[in-house]
Amino acid sequence: MRIPVPLTALVLLSLAGRAGAETQMVTNVVNDYIIPGYEALSAATEGLKEAAAEDCTVTSEPLLAAYHGAFDAWIAVSHLRFGPSEEDNRAFALAFWPDSRGATPQTLSRLIADQDPGAVSAEEIGEVSIAARGFYGLEFLLYDPALSVAGDPAYHCALVQTLAADIDANADAILGGWQDGYSDLMINPGPDSPYQSNEETVRELYRALSTGLEFDADARLGRPLGTFERPRPTRAEAWRSGRSLRNVLVSLASLRQMAELMADGDEELEADLDAVFARSLALTDPADDPVFAGVATPSGRLRVEVFQQSISRIRDTVSGTLGPALGVDAGFNSLDGD
Repeated sequence: MRIPVPLTALVLLSLAGRAGAETQMVTNVVNDYIIPGYEALSAATEGLKEAAAEDCTVTSEPLLAAYHGAFDAWIAVSHLRFGPSEEDNRAFALAFWPDSRGATPQTLSRLIADQDPGAVSAEEIGEVSIAARGFYGLEFLLYDPALSVAGDPAYHCALVQTLAADIDANADAILGGWQDGYSDLMINPGPDSPYQSNEETVRELYRALSTGLEFDADARLGRPLGTFERPRPTRAEAWRSGRSLRNVLVSLASLRQMAELMADGDEELEADLDAVFARSLALTDPADDPVFAGVATPSGRLRVEVFQQSISRIRDTVSGTLGPALGVDAGFNSLDGD
């Protein structure tokens, strides 16, 4: 006579299988996406620091190329706002935007006018307002018509070099945090981890993915769109350095990789995600209105709106298919931590 397996045993087996799958997915995302992303950022910011040390002038082609390479690497991980990137406000020190009050140019103008010694000191730069630091502070120093030539040239040079070194120090600190223990804490949740269960780590990754898509649509595209009556092209991210569209494309390419890793071998889900990302990325290219200046015209505005809507469709697919596959409930809000 065959003895049926008790229902409780079947449930336990099912739960164990799910937990094992969640652990493997988190492991893959951490090891194949997050850590390589921060390694790329650390390497790129090292190049930026070295280029600034070699030639700090705003006409230096190696410096400008290194700036864009490092900015690309940051955008690719900028949605990972948890763990080491949040310690000591590192993410904000790398990227203070949106800056609705104009704090970045105001602070930089004051530092340059006063020739503030703390702003050109590796030991004291951490005490300077984060509005003047990071990629956006450096963008003003390299690309803004007024601030790129403001003040004493020697002080301006020292400030460029200090900000580049500060960017590299923060990138290295984030990578070090992941390599020195945070990755293990995320892969192995429990009493000694910030995450008490596999479900919490899955939700953290899902939140990062969802928030990244939301930021692309609502901030990177929504801010320059403004309203039909009052478009705001100069509210676009990094328009001075010509990076507004480029940032969205770099972000989407990175989020696509993350989403497909989170699909964890589900071929149908991977195909659905790949299709919506591909359709969105195919709508434009970096040479097509790179700073969203076209939002001031009806046809240019329509192109950006269509692009924005395509990102909304990605978000619908993520929330409608990937979320349920990961066990994230439909009421989850990426911004409130629920």
